[in-house]
Amino acid sequence: MPGLNVLAGDLLNVMRFYTRLPLPVFRFEREAHALPDFRRAAWAIPVTGAVVGACGALAGGLAYLAGLSPLIAAALALAMQVAITGAFHEDGLADSCDGLFGGASRERRLEIMKDSRIGTFGGAGLFFALLLRVLALAELFRLMGPAALVLLPGIAALSRAVALMPVLLLPPAGSQGLAASVPLPGLPAWLLATGIGAIIHAVACLWLDLPLGGLVSGGLALMLMPALAALARRKIGGHNGDILGGCQQVAEIALLLALSSAANWRGPL
Repeated sequence: MPGLNVLAGDLLNVMRFYTRLPLPVFRFEREAHALPDFRRAAWAIPVTGAVVGACGALAGGLAYLAGLSPLIAAALALAMQVAITGAFHEDGLADSCDGLFGGASRERRLEIMKDSRIGTFGGAGLFFALLLRVLALAELFRLMGPAALVLLPGIAALSRAVALMPVLLLPPAGSQGLAASVPLPGLPAWLLATGIGAIIHAVACLWLDLPLGGLVSGGLALMLMPALAALARRKIGGHNGDILGGCQQVAEIALLLALSSAANWRGPL
């Protein structure tokens, strides 16, 4: 079993990979800026997601306490998450939309996905993704007040874990890119990461008396991943970093929409 220094080093590497947080380098770290080995460190993905979600919750909570509207507080909560991650997953979503729907051949789609410019499909996909996330969180604010922010760490944790499912279902779409250079998790590591994310998500849902919403939202996010993997297989023959980033965004949107629907059915707190 890995020692505490190895576990802490893995967590720090994963946090550096997924976020722009200014983390210090500790003496026990052997390779502080190495790419993480997700075969061993997949468990740290939902933990990192929970940290990102907690930072967003803090920003949204401060905005709410300052007297800003639920819509503005929701926008600031999500803006904080985007800033902390450097729009890591949003970039993947935009590139995926451009590549999957804007190219006529596999080679052309992969070429489009490598292009740093955003096209029409990418711009539209990014716009609607951000809009749905803000509106769904604002609706949760309306029904629950600032308590809705408790859901953000679990949503961020679970969405990042389930988004790696295409790795288990598809080969890499190419030999280049971030996904091809990072050791990716197998089934046991993915199950562990998803289990940790599910626990964080479930605790928040149970605390807010949304047990059914937590179950349905998690199930919906999970069920969408094979469909996205099938689309990626048909369009580009496998997965890459952009596909995985897009999967995280779809999973997060599914979680937010399902939870806001469940909260509406239950009624205000």
